[in-house]
Amino acid sequence: MLTEDQERLLVDRLGKKEQSAWKEFYDFYSNSLTYACMRYLDKQDDVEDVLQESFVKMYYAIGSFDYRGKGALQAWSTRIVVNEALKFIRKEKKHQVIYNQDNIVDIADEDEPEFDGLSQEEIFAMIRELPEGYRTVFNLYVFEQKSHKEIGHLLGIAENSSASQFHRAKSILSQRIREFKKLKVAL
Repeated sequence: MLTEDQERLLVDRLGKKEQSAWKEFYDFYSNSLTYACMRYLDKQDDVEDVLQESFVKMYYAIGSFDYRGKGALQAWSTRIVVNEALKFIRKEKKHQVIYNQDNIVDIADEDEPEFDGLSQEEIFAMIRELPEGYRTVFNLYVFEQKSHKEIGHLLGIAENSSASQFHRAKSILSQRIREFKKLKVAL
């Protein structure tokens, strides 16, 4: 983990387009940026394409980056990766989920996924198994803290569609977690 002074120095060097600084940046942040991208995309080739586009975008945009303290560089680069992943999804129209509105189960607030006792890897795997549209809405709402109105705007869907897909994602996750925990106990 970089200290604030190290991060500030790295930002300065990145702004000067020092090749060694870009290698350091990649070494420090590529794992977390890959993880952020994989929350939205499930094909490794797509993840690699989006990450490559993101790093190119960062390279050209670093001059306009305003360093605001420790963690700012990671937050900025993560935002670029998420935006590029969403752009890719919109381009591929993968976010469109066709479903019958009548089949959407109304979910009570108490039907929240119970993540206790699950590892981060197990949770991540279950989220990645959600249908593409549900997963995208779930990630934007939970990890990016976007409102359903913002999600609707980002994905070109209605606000109530975002809410429905989010609730359906929670329902699917809750069901999968219950099944997984039963299996764990049985073993």
